[in-house]
Amino acid sequence: MPSSSKTGRWYLPGLAAIAFLLVGLLALVAIDRAMRTAALGETRASAEASVAILAAGLESELDKFSLVPRVLAADPDVQALLSGSPRRQDALNRRLSDLAGQTGAAAIYLMDNQGLTRAASNWSLPTSFVGSNYGFRSYFTDAIEQGSSSEFALGTVSRRPGLYIAQRVQSGARTLGVIAVKVEFDRLEQNWREAEAGVFVTDADGVVLITSNPEWRFHTTQPEMAGQRDPEQDQLRFGVSSIETVPLTNDHASLSPNRLVEQAQPVSPGGWQLHLLVDPTPRLSAAIANGRLIVLLGLVFALAVGGGLLYWNSRREARIEARLAERTATLRDQLLQANRLATLGQVTAGIGHEIRQPVAAVRVYAENGERLLAVGQSSAAAENFGKIVGLTARIGEITEELLRFSRRGARDPRKMPLGEAIDGALLLLRDRIARHGAKVVHPDPRLAETVVRAEHVRLEQVLVNLLQNALDASRADQQIAVEVAVEGEHCLLSVADQGPGIDAAVRAALFQPFTTTKTEGLGLGLAISRDIMRGIGGELRAESPASGARFTMVIPRA
Repeated sequence: MPSSSKTGRWYLPGLAAIAFLLVGLLALVAIDRAMRTAALGETRASAEASVAILAAGLESELDKFSLVPRVLAADPDVQALLSGSPRRQDALNRRLSDLAGQTGAAAIYLMDNQGLTRAASNWSLPTSFVGSNYGFRSYFTDAIEQGSSSEFALGTVSRRPGLYIAQRVQSGARTLGVIAVKVEFDRLEQNWREAEAGVFVTDADGVVLITSNPEWRFHTTQPEMAGQRDPEQDQLRFGVSSIETVPLTNDHASLSPNRLVEQAQPVSPGGWQLHLLVDPTPRLSAAIANGRLIVLLGLVFALAVGGGLLYWNSRREARIEARLAERTATLRDQLLQANRLATLGQVTAGIGHEIRQPVAAVRVYAENGERLLAVGQSSAAAENFGKIVGLTARIGEITEELLRFSRRGARDPRKMPLGEAIDGALLLLRDRIARHGAKVVHPDPRLAETVVRAEHVRLEQVLVNLLQNALDASRADQQIAVEVAVEGEHCLLSVADQGPGIDAAVRAALFQPFTTTKTEGLGLGLAISRDIMRGIGGELRAESPASGARFTMVIPRA
């Protein structure tokens, strides 16, 4: 009986202790699982946002370089050299070298219709492309057949990887050759290495082209495609005849004890995908540790722990929002610069025409001045030289406006006469306006002198976009009016045309990205323009008068 009584005394407490331990273990398992799931969800959300920003940044970089061969394909010096004028070679070599330095391109070079390089930015280097034949390259043959092409490959001379962007040079129905730009991504890859666990870009066959880890380059994420590849083409293009699988285990154990979170997003050119690998270990470790702390503290510290978790969560979200805001600001600046370069490409041909005419006149006046001096007519010669001074001043005005418009980076708003931006925009578009035939009505000069608080280049960028839209919508016999009005603390700068007006179907989404009625273009111009105006404390409004369309820039007065 005493033994039975002693056993009874320990039975219930023992069961309670076992139950308590089981409940504690179950709670610990449940908390661990819940915290792991939440941390993985946050990691995926962060990776999704990061991959979108990385993809947009890469596409912005590629868009910038894609403009270069398009503009050069129509360049008179390029066409003259390919048409049989070797005198242009030296000058064109220097131009291509300067342009490569300005844009950051690894090389820019011109080939005839047989693939023989006639001019190149690296003409003065031992590794010069001049005289080399690249007719065997896919980007050359595809550009000849299709008009434009791109190919990622190793350089035949430098053995450095890069993207080749090619554009056919054509005169009428005759194909003269191909202009190509090579883009290398060393700086971009270095930035990726510093920011993320693993970033890489694959082509349509899963071959890694651009990567934060050089060991992954020219490996494939689709080993099942290896048997369908052409070893000779792979050797020529990638320097390897056998494409091996990316050196990662299925759970990426070589990088992390946990399976990495992967996000992918398509990018241009077609078939490319940008992949982002994010290590969830820090988030998982922190989440599980916090969960176990909650279990150990129990109900006694529930309120304190709950408050601490709320504070930690708010700080974490603030850090995420701060990082997203910083990346968004960088992306916005890249989009503004890409839009400005796209606009610059559209007006480049007109600027060239504006410069060629006074240059030709300078030559004529100089030759006449020499003859007049030879026969002793110094006063008449001095008159010619005076005209030369005026023409060079005009050339300087045009080139200065072009350089100012292409300059990257935003400056702080300052006090400026509104007429500075109006004159600059009309100067950039003067040749296109003349060719179009539309009559542009200038604003009242007194109102144009209104002093506003803005940033010259961005104000001019918005006005150029609005004027180009008006030209696209107008016929040659119609009128485009640039008007200025003062309304309280703001100055109103309007561009009104007599075109078909704004379609009711797109009016509500007019300022949303990717909304356009044009067959070409991304539909970003108005969205970027409104963002610029709001950035200087103003606004961009669209109005539908009785005929045509009217866009008004609301600018703070100084």
